[in-house]
Amino acid sequence: MKLNALLVSQDRPSVQVLEALLDVLHVEHQTCLSSSEAVELLVHGHFSALVLDFDLPGAGQVARMARMASPQRKPVVFAMVGAFTPVGAFQSEVNFVLYKPLAYEQVARSLHAGQRFMKPNPRHSPRHPLEALVYLQLPVTTLPAIVLDLSEQGLALQALEPLPAMRNVPLRFVLPETSHLVEAIGKVIWAEDDGRAVMFFSRLTPASRHHLKNWLAKRGANTKNAVRVLLPPQKAHRSTPTSH
Repeated sequence: MKLNALLVSQDRPSVQVLEALLDVLHVEHQTCLSSSEAVELLVHGHFSALVLDFDLPGAGQVARMARMASPQRKPVVFAMVGAFTPVGAFQSEVNFVLYKPLAYEQVARSLHAGQRFMKPNPRHSPRHPLEALVYLQLPVTTLPAIVLDLSEQGLALQALEPLPAMRNVPLRFVLPETSHLVEAIGKVIWAEDDGRAVMFFSRLTPASRHHLKNWLAKRGANTKNAVRVLLPPQKAHRSTPTSH
């Protein structure tokens, strides 16, 4: 199985150097220009390596999303940094650092060293049952999170940061392996310091409820256990939502 890499940058000269070297190393590659697109690609696909330009807005969020992947899916992260890139923006999130403007020899050494840790793309292995992003509309920002479990009553998720206790949170996600958008209002039932949380739906659009119910039925979801699978583990602390 081949190795593959996701390049996230708008710096065309840097991308050209990287593409040339990855071709030499026989590593397949895909390039995207925005952090939001990169987050989507990381959740829905497997990449052996992530080469991320930390001068791109939202790069830190992309790196944290990559770090949240399971060990089998976690990419080796290369940070592209410039003279004015804050050290704190990438220091704890990456495996290798590439300094711009990229020097061919330096990048070649780093990619060759990182290649030993890259995991092949398991094209024919079973996909994770829930590879979906949910977007939470918080008061000052839109926060992406990974859906961990799903029922008619709500969802368990892994966010990039701890969620505060709150009600009336607009959220949206596309049901895995479909084009059906679910739009809802949710409330945080419990949350942990590592970003894991459960939200119950307080309101679903009629179309969303219909699509969700059909999606669960096709997967043989046990409706009697629908709430139980979302309940917090023993170690979790409960949050009492407050009005916002």
